[in-house]
Amino acid sequence: MSRTDSPISSQDAGPSRRGLLKAVGGVSAALAVGASASALTGGTASAAPTTFTHPGMLHAYGELNRAKVYVAAGKEPWLSGWNRLVANAHSASSWTPNPQATVIRGGAGENYGILYNDIHAAYQNALRWKIGGNTANADTAVKILNAWSAKLTTVTGNADRFLAAGIYGYQFANAAELMRGYSGFDLDRFKTMMLDVFYPLNNDFLLNHNTACVTNYWANWDLCTMNSILAIGILCDDAAKYDQAVTYFKNGAGNGSVTHAIPFVYADQGLAQYQESGRDQGHTMMGMGQLATFCEMAWSQGDDLYGYDNNRVMKCAQYIAKYNLGQDVPFTTYTWGTGQSCSQQSQTVIATDSRGQLRPVWDILYYHYAKRRGLSVPYIQAMAESVRPEGGGGDYGSTSGGFDQLGFGTLMYAK
Repeated sequence: MSRTDSPISSQDAGPSRRGLLKAVGGVSAALAVGASASALTGGTASAAPTTFTHPGMLHAYGELNRAKVYVAAGKEPWLSGWNRLVANAHSASSWTPNPQATVIRGGAGENYGILYNDIHAAYQNALRWKIGGNTANADTAVKILNAWSAKLTTVTGNADRFLAAGIYGYQFANAAELMRGYSGFDLDRFKTMMLDVFYPLNNDFLLNHNTACVTNYWANWDLCTMNSILAIGILCDDAAKYDQAVTYFKNGAGNGSVTHAIPFVYADQGLAQYQESGRDQGHTMMGMGQLATFCEMAWSQGDDLYGYDNNRVMKCAQYIAKYNLGQDVPFTTYTWGTGQSCSQQSQTVIATDSRGQLRPVWDILYYHYAKRRGLSVPYIQAMAESVRPEGGGGDYGSTSGGFDQLGFGTLMYAK
């Protein structure tokens, strides 16, 4: 479901972070530019990187190395974040994958929980290897990734199949990116799975929205789809797919594009209303996590979408955090078209359902805006402190909502 108002014009400002990365080159450039990112106010890149940075999704070399060094030194809050990871059963090297040829989300025969549990196990074992150095964890991550790429041929179900392809597409790609180059990992076969099983559903949804009105689906549907396309582009060094996702973020017709996902800006208050704020706060925080994920993956490749359109994402995060901390925020009536006929519906008040819910989506935002950029984000900070140290899949319930985000932001983004 979504919006019908006209998009607000977007302008980029400041030097291109990607341009700086290219100018200096390589991993050292990424580290150098990351250290000076407080000077940047927006991204201006219009094309995918000439050469993609690897690892270069949710975790680039600098984040991984910092966590490794500080955990080894026993420093906080990295150590508390690490202990949260180690305590999660999904991170155990004894995890056994259960690959399926067909994954179903929505309708009869649902089995998608098998997939998301295995994905989070692969990701968490990959993190434990990258940070703790235990090859048993690396071997387990590779075993999971190889098992699925050898068997999975179909993601299906009702409309929810598009959610599965989006959420689990970007998460799977992130786990694979961490294991790139590890002995025994069949990266080529994994890429083929992503391109043949996940991407076609991702692309179909952004183009056709399941034959519904383009505003019918909530922002989360577009956002997870965009994340999958962006991650697949990076994993496969596919510039066209990377550009497809970034272009949609800036100018897409659906609710995942930034001015549709965040339709109303209250400039005098430094806040911006999220498209699902009138729906419920659980999905609203999911959307905030999806936005942060997209911006962080682009950041790793040199695009500052965090700062796009005068920090629009930051203002949205401040809005969501402030309301979920129990404070009042403004709300503008939100009207959108539904179904295939675009029948109009409206929300006139902000939703109270799931208000104050805790999800591990805040440290990625806090450490970017407060530490990389040096900006004051009191509401984001307070929300981050209420969740810290962040866990991941398996720490927030056994249903799919607890696996919508990969988590562990305290461990991976503290600065």
